[in-house]
Amino acid sequence: MRLRFILSQVGQGLSRNLAMTISVALVTFVSLTFVGAAALLQMQIDNLKNDWYDKVEVSAFMCPQGSAQPGCAAGEATQEQIDGIGALLASPALKPYVDEVYLESKDEAFAAFQEQMADTVWAQSLTVDQMQVSYRVKLTDPEQYRIVADELEGRPGVEIVVDQREQLEPLFNILTSATLLSLGLAGVMIVTAVLLITTTIKLSAMSRRRETGIMRLVGASNLFIQLPFMIEGAIAALAGAVLAVGGLFLGVRYLVQDWLAGTTPWVQFVGTADVLVIAPFLVLAAILLAGISSVVSLGRYTRV
Repeated sequence: MRLRFILSQVGQGLSRNLAMTISVALVTFVSLTFVGAAALLQMQIDNLKNDWYDKVEVSAFMCPQGSAQPGCAAGEATQEQIDGIGALLASPALKPYVDEVYLESKDEAFAAFQEQMADTVWAQSLTVDQMQVSYRVKLTDPEQYRIVADELEGRPGVEIVVDQREQLEPLFNILTSATLLSLGLAGVMIVTAVLLITTTIKLSAMSRRRETGIMRLVGASNLFIQLPFMIEGAIAALAGAVLAVGGLFLGVRYLVQDWLAGTTPWVQFVGTADVLVIAPFLVLAAILLAGISSVVSLGRYTRV
C-alpha cells in the first residue's frame, strides 16, 4: 500500500509539472553529453599518445653540402664527425635512453627521396651528393626525448635535430584544450540542471502542501513524505542520462566509426564500447544531480 501511494504521488507530480520535467531531462541530457564527450575525447588523446609516442624518433641530420645553418659553417660533415655522433649515442650516458639507432647513408636517403617524390621536379634535379647522412634514434622511453635531443643539438657536423614528439605536442594541446572547453560547458550546464531540478521539486512540493500537511498529522516520516519528490527528480535526471548515453552512442557509431575511421584508418578511434564504459558514470552523475537538488529543496518545502 505504501509503495502504491508513493508511486501515485510520483505520477501526480510528473503530470502536474510535465513541462518542467521535460526541461530537466533536456538540460541533464545536454550537460551529461558534454561530460561524456569530454571523457571520450580524453580517451582518444590517450589512444593517440599510446600509438604515436611509442613510434617517436629523434632524428639527427648531419651537415650536407652548402648548408646555411650556423653549425655547418665548416662545410659537410666529415666521417669522423658522423662516427662521433654514433659513439655518443652508444655511450653509457645515453644508452639507458636509446633503444635502437639507425644510420641512413646518402644512397639510402636518395633512394627514399626518389620513392616518395617520384613525380616531382625535385626527384630529377637532386643527386646523391646533395643528400645528407642522418641518425634515426628510437627511444626506450619517449617521455625522455628531450635528454637525447639536447645531447645531439650543437654537436660538430649536426645540422638539425628533429624530434617527432615536438611536432605532435601542438595537436595534443589542441585536443586537451577541447577537453577542458567541454568540461567547462558541462560544468555550466550541470549547475543549470541542479537549479532547474531544484525549481521543479519546489513547485511540486508547493503544489502538494495540503497533502504533505495531512501526512505530517498522521505521523508520516520525513523519508516517506520526501521520497515521491526525490523519485520525480531522479526520473527526470535519469531520462536525461539515457538520452545522453544514446546520443553519444549514435555519434560514435556513425560519425566516428563509420566516417572518421573510414577516412583515417591508421588512427585508433574510440568506439561504442568506450561509450558503454562511461555510461554507468553518467547515470551515477544523474543520480547525484537529483540527490543534491533534493537535499537543497526538500528540507524547506516539505515542512508544515
